[in-house]
Amino acid sequence: MIILDENIPESQWQLLRSWRIRALLIGRDISEKGIKDERIPGFLLKQSRPTFLTRDDGFYDRQLCHAGYCLIVVAVKSNETAFFIRRCLRHPHLKSRAQRLGSVIRISSAGLQMWRLREAQEIFVSWGN
Repeated sequence: MIILDENIPESQWQLLRSWRIRALLIGRDISEKGIKDERIPGFLLKQSRPTFLTRDDGFYDRQLCHAGYCLIVVAVKSNETAFFIRRCLRHPHLKSRAQRLGSVIRISSAGLQMWRLREAQEIFVSWGN
């Protein structure tokens, strides 16, 4: 299950849907609008192994790694959000839900920074154009 934070523009959500990427938008499809950031991890644990995408850099925190979900922070221009989400979900290291679970990831134009459960150091992976 892919869940988008309400800070992801609806136009970007619609673009993802046009690419056949099914994503639920907080405040529209799932949960209540305005859910507090500190409640997000508990909310995610009640879902079925979700991947949560947000533009809020405060979620890029090693302490938030959990085997039950994946957090992805999209750190690009607002109008590039959908493009980079699709690029991330198609990345060879992150194609499947199993590969993503237990990770906290930051997407940027340079590549992917990530913390993984049971990894001592932050990992950087370029896009490999």
